[in-house]
Amino acid sequence: MMGDMEHDPTCELCEAAPLTERFHEDDLCWVAECESCWVPMVVWKRHDPNPPEEIRIVLLARLREVVGSHYEFEPWVDENMRSIPTHYHAHARPRGGFSGHGLRRG
Repeated sequence: MMGDMEHDPTCELCEAAPLTERFHEDDLCWVAECESCWVPMVVWKRHDPNPPEEIRIVLLARLREVVGSHYEFEPWVDENMRSIPTHYHAHARPRGGFSGHGLRRG
């Protein structure tokens, strides 16, 4: 069983409901298309907004791997956790843009 810091039953990201396609999942994180802005996002499986730098590097590498495999845009990484600031997640957004509906490979 996870400790309080690792899981919050009221957090949408801890719930991890598969609302969109999952491109990647392992013991550390999952990567899926964000249901709000339609770009890939990586979510750390621990309920904490501040992963150690060595974990953050791995999380962002997983995100970039998904973009390279499933999308046709050059990304910039957005780590501003606007709507869920208590759980680390980051979005890969298209350069010069914010949302990504229709940017997936065919």
